Amino acid sequence: MKEKILKILRQRDGFVSGQALCEELGVSRTAVWKWINALKKEGYEIESVTRKGYRLLQSPDLLREEDVRRYLPADVWPGPVVCFSSIDSTNEEAKRQAALGAADGTIFAADMQTAGKGRRGREWSSPNGEDIFCSLLLRPELPASAASTLTLVTALAVAAAVEKHSGMSCQIKWPNDVLLREKKVCGILTEMELEMDEISYVVIGVGLNVNREDFPEELSGMATSLFRETGEKTVRAALLADVIKEFSLRYSRFLKEQSFASFKEEYEERLVNIGREVRLIRRGQELVRRAVGIDEEGGLLVQNAEGETECVVSGEVSVRGLYGYV
Repeated sequence: MKEKILKILRQRDGFVSGQALCEELGVSRTAVWKWINALKKEGYEIESVTRKGYRLLQSPDLLREEDVRRYLPADVWPGPVVCFSSIDSTNEEAKRQAALGAADGTIFAADMQTAGKGRRGREWSSPNGEDIFCSLLLRPELPASAASTLTLVTALAVAAAVEKHSGMSCQIKWPNDVLLREKKVCGILTEMELEMDEISYVVIGVGLNVNREDFPEELSGMATSLFRETGEKTVRAALLADVIKEFSLRYSRFLKEQSFASFKEEYEERLVNIGREVRLIRRGQELVRRAVGIDEEGGLLVQNAEGETECVVSGEVSVRGLYGYV
């Protein structure tokens, strides 16, 4: 009922009388008053004026399915959008639900994570009500070797959406970090489950720093948020919807082509590593190489001092900046 009242208030220009709400919803004035008060407690600013009715002045910045759906047409992403105020990890929830048969295209989002994680088991800082934590559950008909490439496809989608909302150019640190002004604004974690060497499901987790103002001391030199770079708050539901839209466009193309080749140019234009020395950590051994681009499968191409080129595959090594984060 709350969602129906919100929809009416958003659609009408000006006040909506209590009687009009009663007639349209088929409920009593007492019920309308009850649901209006419930919405106010959730943070919706609703003006109530005698003999005029109700008017929605401002909505809280919430990650709820109805808020995301306002910005996300059903034909763009018809899958369910499941939202939580708090959860241990959206990736873990996606995997739990995948094992129970959750549908291809289900999205899990949360205002806060209590046990968020990044690549290689690192903890992912997940405060309440400021950022976007979401996971996409996919059941693609792809070879298992292509699953990790979805990380790169997702990075392109996030970069495009962040550019739209920040007005700033985004770069990518291969393979899974999106940057603003060479600081990390988003991390991506892709996990896969196999059955008889075929993909059962893929979960793509996105942690996007949106309205956060402060970071722990150990992250302050390498992480940033849209708010810290622009000085303006971003409507998270709208940003999440744009991430989904941008991903949907690229994911459909990737499934059709079964290749990353057509994304290579777009990715290299954003690749912050290109032309820079990077430190490769492989089985405990550190090697310094110069990044020169990516191949058509999304592997990072690096050269040694003799100009010999090799391809680094995501998951085989850790790639770090030689002089700082990038």
